[in-house]
Order: sequence, then structure tokens, then C-alpha cells
Amino acid sequence: MSTLSKLPDLGQGKLKPSIIALDLDDTLLRDDLTISDYTVETLRRATDEGIYVTLCSGRPDNAILPYVRQLEIAGKQTGRFLIAQNGTSITDLHLRKEIYSHLTDASSLITAYREAKKMGLAAEVLSPSTIYASVENEWTMRDKTVSKLKFEVVDDFEHFLMKRFPKIVIPGDPELIQKLLVRMKKLLGDICLVMTTKPFYLEIQSKDSGKGEALMWLASYIGLDTERVMSFGDSMNDVSMMQKAPLSVAMINGLDEIKALARFNTEYTNNEDGVARFLNAYVL
Repeated sequence: MSTLSKLPDLGQGKLKPSIIALDLDDTLLRDDLTISDYTVETLRRATDEGIYVTLCSGRPDNAILPYVRQLEIAGKQTGRFLIAQNGTSITDLHLRKEIYSHLTDASSLITAYREAKKMGLAAEVLSPSTIYASVENEWTMRDKTVSKLKFEVVDDFEHFLMKRFPKIVIPGDPELIQKLLVRMKKLLGDICLVMTTKPFYLEIQSKDSGKGEALMWLASYIGLDTERVMSFGDSMNDVSMMQKAPLSVAMINGLDEIKALARFNTEYTNNEDGVARFLNAYVL
């Protein structure tokens, strides 16, 4: 199906979402990890019109909050929620409290870590503010630099995983990551989501704990019309948002699988204000 055939029909009027969930990397953010003034103004206008706007990322809370602050929406009722770590956590920014949490069982985390270690790969788990890594290497240092989170190497990483965490992340050379992806799908595919969110980034978390599940839970929690939930995404950790949100939108720069799953596709990329231009054309 062509992109043009996956645009809303304005003959039926503009779309009326009750909530809009926005992935960050390669969706809301440009490649230089910034948000344009045009997009900021568009999203503020959406919240002013009573539409909930929530950032929904694989990142932990403290790596999302700088963008919440830039949007200046957290003080509003319609901007008070944040979905982190691929949908495993929801925070109410007004209460400063996590209201939804989904942890992956320790045995799955340990299995993933052991397989990664066999291949010479590092593993990471995250808290809202800190990256905990099995070793320090170029890949874990990249994550520290990009996320601006605290960073700590844990000596007995396997024992540390017994605490349970939302997900485990394995960064590394794309060829090795692809091999590990195949291996982990065989070992954990029945009980876990196993996905690459970038060619150099493998993530594993328990099934039914994705962004889509969290988003639909949040809409119900707030008391919104769940038939008017909108989501924007581009990558494999956005699959459940594309499947579960009735008004799902894939970025034109996204993966083909995501564009096929989504109800709509944007006409412009993340570097061309694709989200904001879609909202101004078909929502606001």
C-alpha cells in the first residue's frame, strides 16, 4: 500500500484523538536529538486544546524529562504523564510517582546476559536515573553520552539481575546483535519481547509489557475514549502501539514493518517535522 493511501480522509473531518503518544528517537526527535520550535508550538497547542500528549520512549525517565521540559507541558493536566522503558513504566509527573510498572523475571534477564557475555557483548539494565552495565566499552559509553544518565559498572552483574528490572539492553556490533537476536528469539521468544530498536541495540522484556499495552492502560486510567488513542512511532519497540492504538501513525522514515502495521503514515520524516506537520494537517 502506498503512503498516500495511508493518509486520513479529510472529507470525513479532522481526526479527534483523546491522547497522543510520541516515540522520541527517529520520531519526535530530529537526527541531532533536538525538537524544532514549530513542533514544540504544535504540541503545546494540542495540550491547550484538551488533547493529552505523552512522550513514550525506550529511554528511562531522566533521559525523557529534558524533552518534557522543552515542551513545557508537564504543568498541564494534559501533559502530566510519561511512559518510559518501552512501556514498562508510567509516571505521573504531578504526583512525582510511578503509577504503572512491569518488571521482567530475573531468569529471563540472566539468560540474556549469559548469552550476550558468551559473544563478548555488554549488557545494561536501567533505573529512572542510571545505566547499570556489566562492563565499560565503547557501546556502553555511547549510551552514557547520548542519554546523559548516571553510569555504573556492576561487578557481579548476574547477581544484580536478581533484583529484577523492566528490560535488559545489549548494545554492540550490528552483526553480533543480529546473531544474538536469532539466538534469543529461540530461547526467550515465547515469554519475552525480543527486538532490535537500532541495528546495534537488542532489547528484551516480558511479553505484554510494550508501549501499546501501557498506552491503552493509561487512556483507561485517565478515563479517555480508547477508540481515539493516537500513537506515533518508527521502530520495532513501537509495534504494540501500532497494533493497539486505533489512530496509529508510522513515520515515513520508519521501518517497512511499522509502516505496514500503522493505520496512517506521515508524509514527512522526523527531520522534516513529520509529527507536527501531520498533526497540523489532520488533527489541529
